[in-house]
Amino acid sequence: MNTTDAKRILETALICAQQPLPLREMGVLFNGVLTADSLKLVLEDLQNDWTGRGVELVHVATGWRFQSRPQMREYLDRLHPEKPPRYSRAALETLAIIAYRQPVTRGDMEDIRGVTINSLLLKQLEDRGWVEVIGHRETVGRPGLYATTRQFLDDLGVESLDQLPAMGSAPDQAAMRERVEFGIADNPLITAAELVASLGATDEGTAAHALVPKNTEIQESLEPDAGKSS
Repeated sequence: MNTTDAKRILETALICAQQPLPLREMGVLFNGVLTADSLKLVLEDLQNDWTGRGVELVHVATGWRFQSRPQMREYLDRLHPEKPPRYSRAALETLAIIAYRQPVTRGDMEDIRGVTINSLLLKQLEDRGWVEVIGHRETVGRPGLYATTRQFLDDLGVESLDQLPAMGSAPDQAAMRERVEFGIADNPLITAAELVASLGATDEGTAAHALVPKNTEIQESLEPDAGKSS
């Protein structure tokens, strides 16, 4: 099979897919004729074909998918003018702790944040599919060990945790401003990643200042909780 035909088949399958497609599933399209390495070459070629368009082909944790480019968010939102889900500052800080310190117990998170973490907060993150219990620490009470999921990486748009900003690194302020202007920072996952990258820690009381304050929805999502127990 020539490259043109392979690209057309992959392009069609990826556009029609509702979830990211892993290489093994794409291999089924060709009855195993194309190896994983060959598929990757075709996918890279396909990525180049879509350069400069409003849609791009990306590789995330669970496979490959087509998605709109950040610059298109402003226009697409006009079709679906729904506000993104709000997440409290406590939720974002907890998510960031799990992302960068995993696997961690609830006690570990409370030690870092310096406050009690509400069970409903962790359940919210679990229900969203961003965190899960992957085991238990062999200590008194055998507390659950929390870690992020592949869905977390997919929603963040990265392949692995290695692609998160380095702890304590100074974020590119120009890039952050661009993200805010184009609405990307409405995504609470990106907010969480930049939150920790900006702070280098997760001290309560400073987290609300981690982002460029140009988007009111972002500021509202980082509002402090009414009480200290969160």
